[in-house]
Amino acid sequence: MSEKSALAAKALRIHQLLLNYYGEPQLKPQRDPLSELIMTILSQNTADVNSHRAYQNLRQRFPRWEDLLTADIEKIAEAIHIGGLANVKARRIQAILRQLYEEHGNLDLRFLADLPLEEARRYLLSLAGVGPKTAACVLLFSLQRPVLPVDTHVHRVARRLGLIPPKASREKAHLLLEELLPPETYYPFHLNMIRHGRTLCKAGQPQCARCPLAPECDFLNLSQTAAPATGVSRISRPSSQSHPT
Repeated sequence: MSEKSALAAKALRIHQLLLNYYGEPQLKPQRDPLSELIMTILSQNTADVNSHRAYQNLRQRFPRWEDLLTADIEKIAEAIHIGGLANVKARRIQAILRQLYEEHGNLDLRFLADLPLEEARRYLLSLAGVGPKTAACVLLFSLQRPVLPVDTHVHRVARRLGLIPPKASREKAHLLLEELLPPETYYPFHLNMIRHGRTLCKAGQPQCARCPLAPECDFLNLSQTAAPATGVSRISRPSSQSHPT
């Protein structure tokens, strides 16, 4: 078996272990691609509950996306304040809407469904402030395209498990993980990896002793190998080997 085949087999084992532990994730509410894009922007660097409140506040204050084209930035920021980074996100959202309107004469991203996948991805990445993770979320959640979003949790857990190289960037991780797994696993794998990163494989103190992925984890194996002769375990309080978010 080649190294790549062995890694793909490991990825599938990890996917199954995640399913066994967390179950099949429930389908998220489906939004049109523009709404999903804006929701994803609002979710950046904040808790889900706050991003959802920010989205609801924005829609209540501006019922049509067209209303945001000429709206005062301060009023947009005020509407989404609970989600954090309000000024940055307000400017980003308005810039995207203006770009869409200038290029297409409307505010609708459903045309992406008819484009080849990579062309649709490139278009989203051309929008102001849209990176690989945001583009992937729109393609997967709204358009059911075969892409695998990589946020900070997926990135951290994948590196610790050894699915991607330790120095692989998030941008590179999207392609590496998509190559390892079959498309039908992208949705549950993405959501279960996020859940795992939030609950057990945390950035500062991973709960390795409770982890269902322990048999497949490079980080845990290295920690055990490097444990000092005193017998003090590095599993519960990892040292600098813990990867940053």
